[in-house]
Amino acid sequence: MQNTLKTTLLLGLLMGLFLLIGGALGGRGGMVFAFGLAVVMNFAAFWFSDKIVLAMYRARPVDETEAPELHRIVRTLATRARIPMPRLYVIPSPAPNAFATGRSPQHAAVAVTEGIVRIMNASELEGVLAHELAHVLNRDVLISTIAATMAGAIMMLANMARWAAFFGSSRDDDGGGMNPIALVVTAILAPFAAMLIQLAVSRSREYGADATGAHLTRRPDTLASALEKLHEASRIVPMDASPATAHLFIVNPLSGRSLLALFSTHPPIGERVARLRAMRIV
Repeated sequence: MQNTLKTTLLLGLLMGLFLLIGGALGGRGGMVFAFGLAVVMNFAAFWFSDKIVLAMYRARPVDETEAPELHRIVRTLATRARIPMPRLYVIPSPAPNAFATGRSPQHAAVAVTEGIVRIMNASELEGVLAHELAHVLNRDVLISTIAATMAGAIMMLANMARWAAFFGSSRDDDGGGMNPIALVVTAILAPFAAMLIQLAVSRSREYGADATGAHLTRRPDTLASALEKLHEASRIVPMDASPATAHLFIVNPLSGRSLLALFSTHPPIGERVARLRAMRIV
């Protein structure tokens, strides 16, 4: 509930930022254009998200005869969560990681790397898969798309404002004006603020998936153990991943690089583990 409230507040803040900055930088016409274009771009990606990301990582489907234990765990968890059995994929990578994608529980897919299957015991793997099914159950792909749409619209407005400043125009469609220096500063700071809020939404959804996944297995300690193991292993065997899809994975595949926590798509592993170990499920 706390993470849901936080996500709602962050999305509201993102919408408020769009309305505030949009009115100042683009006027009503610019706001409508930027928002419409962002909706088309991001929801097209949302509709085909499963196909795009699975192809990007060369994930191949696995049936029950090839991966019986994986199917057994996911089927049990999906039954508990009361969602359809998702399609299962394996990514040919030694780096340990996993992600879920798909626009709805009826079109979901869960992918695991060869590396994560190799290093996890059955209980830890169940914890990881429960986390991924929690993303499906909580419709986090949709929430991320909404955040990306608002952030994308703000960035488009900022680009419009920079062009307006370059050509000496700083008036909106109501005839109001803005100081050129203020216009440029706002155009620079607005996308930065939108990006920070979008990343905060992503981190909030990770906490939510941890909590939901722990309730699905009723064993939060196993997910905590899996996260600790993944954190250490991913530093030894980093994954060749795109920053655009980093938010999908259970642990940040770019964590081997120097990233400030403020600019990370994932919360600190230590904080995630502490929250899980403090959970008491009765």
